Amino acid sequence: MDASSIIHPAWPDLPSSVGALATTRRGGASTGAYDDGTGGGGFNLGLHCGDDPQAAQANRDALRTLLPGRPAWISQVHGIDVVDAATVGPDQPVRVGDASVSDASGVVCAILTADCLPVLFADLDGKVVGAAHAGWRSLSGGVLGATIAEMRARGAREITAWMGPAIGPAKFEVGQDVFDSFLAHLPLDEVAPRFAPIAGSPGKYLADMYALARCLLARDGVTRVHGGERCTATEVEHFYSYRRDHVTGRQASLIWIK
Repeated sequence: MDASSIIHPAWPDLPSSVGALATTRRGGASTGAYDDGTGGGGFNLGLHCGDDPQAAQANRDALRTLLPGRPAWISQVHGIDVVDAATVGPDQPVRVGDASVSDASGVVCAILTADCLPVLFADLDGKVVGAAHAGWRSLSGGVLGATIAEMRARGAREITAWMGPAIGPAKFEVGQDVFDSFLAHLPLDEVAPRFAPIAGSPGKYLADMYALARCLLARDGVTRVHGGERCTATEVEHFYSYRRDHVTGRQASLIWIK
């Protein structure tokens, strides 16, 4: 693992008491479909996607050296449930959810993705953090709002967010069902501009998850939003992409209170 393995978010209002990072596919021990995109070792962190378990665990062990504690890996199911990251650990039952929050120092909220949108959260006082896994089902279903609500229940006041690497608006082809799922929660004048119709393919669109997330975050009072510039599907040498490759690894987005 080297500097190219890690993204340090450009997040100007992240409190100094909070740490955050995201990983890429580069600089690890994985090979084949899970490599770095150029034939070198890949930094796959998913244990469930077909990679050699020893290679994936070696990558997790390397990541652990950068963190104050063990990442709170949760079982993500494209829902909206929020887990207390402090209750996640090797001696605990597997926790199912698509977001986690923490108000304790050294507890690392962690999300795995390979096109879905990872969103990291921190309150400006640096006392509560969270991480959400927002594929289109979770995003339209309200996982961001559920994470924000749980953070506020723990005392968070003004919240800032960072959107990590996800499939970009030039590559995320979806059907009418996805359009309709967002229309159930946002007005038409907010939804329609985020879905570009595909010429000659009725009911097919290119969706902008970053823009949709900004709309949903604003609805819940979060307007300090950063990130959203990367595309997992086009940046082959940097990111795993399920939509592009089908058999692929997973990168992580993580946040913690120091």
